[in-house]
Amino acid sequence: MILSRSKPAFTSASDITKSSKKSGLDRGSSQFEEFLIKRDYTGAITLLEFKRYSDQDHNANLWMGYCYFHRGDYKNALQVYKKLQKENPDIKNLAVNIACCYFYLGMYEESQEALSHAPTSELKIRLNFHISHKLKDEATLMEYHQQLQDILEDQLSLAAIHYLRAHYQEAIDIYKRLLLQSRENIALNVYVALCYYKLDYYDVSQEVLGLYISKYPDSVIATNLKACNTFRLYNGTVAENELRSIIDQASNVGFGYDLVKHNMVVFRDGEEAMQVFPTLVDIVPEARLNLVIHYLRNDDIKEAYELLKDVQPAVPQEYILKGVVNAALGQEVNSAEHIKIAEECFHLVGSSTSQFEEVLVYLTSIKSYLHSDDTFNFNFAQAKTACNQFKEAEESFLLIQDPKIKNDYVYISNLARCYVMNKKAQEAWELYLKLDNSPESFNLLLQLANDCYRMGEFWYAAKAFEMLDRLDPNPEFWEGKRGAIVGVFQGVVAKKLPVDMLSDVLQLLRSSTSSQADQIAKVIRKWSKEKRLSIS
Repeated sequence: MILSRSKPAFTSASDITKSSKKSGLDRGSSQFEEFLIKRDYTGAITLLEFKRYSDQDHNANLWMGYCYFHRGDYKNALQVYKKLQKENPDIKNLAVNIACCYFYLGMYEESQEALSHAPTSELKIRLNFHISHKLKDEATLMEYHQQLQDILEDQLSLAAIHYLRAHYQEAIDIYKRLLLQSRENIALNVYVALCYYKLDYYDVSQEVLGLYISKYPDSVIATNLKACNTFRLYNGTVAENELRSIIDQASNVGFGYDLVKHNMVVFRDGEEAMQVFPTLVDIVPEARLNLVIHYLRNDDIKEAYELLKDVQPAVPQEYILKGVVNAALGQEVNSAEHIKIAEECFHLVGSSTSQFEEVLVYLTSIKSYLHSDDTFNFNFAQAKTACNQFKEAEESFLLIQDPKIKNDYVYISNLARCYVMNKKAQEAWELYLKLDNSPESFNLLLQLANDCYRMGEFWYAAKAFEMLDRLDPNPEFWEGKRGAIVGVFQGVVAKKLPVDMLSDVLQLLRSSTSSQADQIAKVIRKWSKEKRLSIS
């Protein structure tokens, strides 16, 4: 996902056999091949060391570098390749292999320099593509993007960059297309699952991951992802149990082991954070953010700020965290500049048209596990309301049993809106009546007046504007009342509302001091007389 780890030697079993024989590994080559096919690179390295091949056996040393690299020991792999380059610079692919080691060590400028001495190749283009992303060189990134071809390795690199830039749906589209072309590449399911995890579709991610896990139950990366989904869907204890099965295997997988160490701290709610997170800041992307959270929890705001000051947020969580850090630091040092940065971060997230849609993606994925949880239903209903999904929102609000939540103004006002939008204005009005003369009653009345008017519930809009006009005589309230009364009259004329409602309308008009009220009343009475209707 981070970079297609192109091997410095061979990939297929037949290639391994041919290469091992040519390299003088005939004795014990069968066992060596078995180690490689099983990806037991520690065993392969041990065998190479045990055989004590000559330092001048360049092929054996290439295999040593290969095994170090794929075990995740990039430092030792780099030493092997650099030694070989010094002794025999004509060995093919040494420069690009060295560049790969530098890249995985986070030494991107050194990787770029090493690549400058490598002949043009597809791997060189891909690696430069990734380096440009790491160095935030957009112009060069686009240049190498144009050089990518429609081949598996290049498309995997393109998908990886989409993933790293938080373009998860674009990455999914590429992986699914590649899966259609080559069903046997089931590792692509892990990448798709990882994208769904980032999109907060944890249950979908778990389902997609199942195919690969069933075939490779000891996979460190896949099991780690499964544990992360479990953490989101359940809790840290259950997730930690998932990881226990791969802790021993993970020690032989460089990057995988880093992920496991990082996530064990997260699952344990920050236990040993200072022993783990700092060393992983430039290795595991989430380590920086989690270390910032750890600093905030311990009121070490300046350290948190130093970690985030050069980070350009790409996803809501990063904007929120940067906003929190700058807000806290701004208050501590009385800095208007930091407060302004915090305000900008929060505004960008809060004004996002997709904010609540993204919340719903996550909440929907865990709904089946928290169906009777009042807090969950409260949050779920609010998000549904914000997305204009009023029927589902009403259903979730009505599931709540906690009296404290049901007496909360946020609950009452949102449920009232759902009632009106679902053509149940009477229920909304009853909610208002239960508030009596509480401080929030005026705000709810104003909301009801406008919502009912908007939805054509003119009788309740008229009653609401009537109450508002009494509480705070305002030309706007009279205008709203006038429009709602005319709406009721039109409903009666169109035979959509009962005639006896006109009596109630006339009563509302009598309480108004505006001269327009008398004119409207005369029109209603004249129409009633013509229709030979009796109204008071």
